[in-house]
Amino acid sequence: MITFENVSKKFGQRPILGELNFTVNQGEFISVVGPSGSGKSTILHLILRLEQPSEGRILVGAKDLGGFSHHDLQNYRRSIGTVFQDYKLLPGKSVFENVAFPLEICNYAPAEVSRLTKEALEKLELTHLQDQLPEQLSGGEAQRVALARAVVHKPRLILADEPTGHLDEDNARRVAQHLLRLNMEGIAIILTTHNQTLVELLNQRVFHLHNGNLLF
Repeated sequence: MITFENVSKKFGQRPILGELNFTVNQGEFISVVGPSGSGKSTILHLILRLEQPSEGRILVGAKDLGGFSHHDLQNYRRSIGTVFQDYKLLPGKSVFENVAFPLEICNYAPAEVSRLTKEALEKLELTHLQDQLPEQLSGGEAQRVALARAVVHKPRLILADEPTGHLDEDNARRVAQHLLRLNMEGIAIILTTHNQTLVELLNQRVFHLHNGNLLF
């Protein structure tokens, strides 16, 4: 699905990642573990092509991500759902509107927007909160809304960047259980975290990031 071939990344003269080589297969669940500042988020930014490798290349299937046209890149990004530590929900929009937003900007038909949004809310156990605003939600609820928004367009891959960083243990466990269920449906997941307890709970493939290098 995604292959890193000798990928390194520098910001100026500062090395962040050094010669990473790994493959993510369709339907895999991978936890990338490391302390803050170790480059975990940079890996996700490279996969989204928000950053370009300083050296090496990233393959999507057999195609070099660096050579994607604007059109191909847009289609590729639409096959990915993203979840962040700070939720990034839109203030002033209800839970339903937040989850529906990615479909609306991709010009889905209104009936399809409604159907897919209701389906995502039900999947994440959020139907009863669909009229609430983000500021009315707990942290755990807000992160589940963010996860519903990430899966509403039925992505092949979810990138989850420290999704439980602001949550207590119970809510972190609940988010982890939802991620596992989504993975069982065939969605590949790459999760970054420094929470070793969460990694042990997930019990999936783990990459340890240390000084810019991956230890398997």
